[in-house]
Amino acid sequence: MKKIIRQISKMKLSGCIIIGTITGSITLLFAFTPMQQSKEWEAPDLAKSKKNPIAANDASIAAGKAIYTINCYNCHGKKGKGDGPKSGDLPISPKDFTKEQFQKQSDGSLFWKISEGRKPMPSFKKEMTEDQRWQVINYVRTLAIKK
Repeated sequence: MKKIIRQISKMKLSGCIIIGTITGSITLLFAFTPMQQSKEWEAPDLAKSKKNPIAANDASIAAGKAIYTINCYNCHGKKGKGDGPKSGDLPISPKDFTKEQFQKQSDGSLFWKISEGRKPMPSFKKEMTEDQRWQVINYVRTLAIKK
């Protein structure tokens, strides 16, 4: 009888080990698989309608370029194509600012995205003033592909 009980206990232990191994493997698979952001990144309607209070003139564009170089260049690249020196280290590719799909977004949408961030892009609410965020938008508008 004791022998049978030991055999059942060993079978239960083996089953637990197998189930634990399978569960652990699945957990690791999901933990180390880069998250795919399946949903397009949309700003709320209220944010979309927000207007840029900073005129897009030479001074604001130059200021925006300086801020971009410090905060955005490493991921988005010199010309905004999403090919910065750190872009290859990211789980998803940074957006290409030269593309029409990016450029057709409202200034308010871009302001909201810069402000809020979404992994892997950080929020810039604390790193940039509101005026600086608007200046960056004025600069990235100059990166559009000319037709």
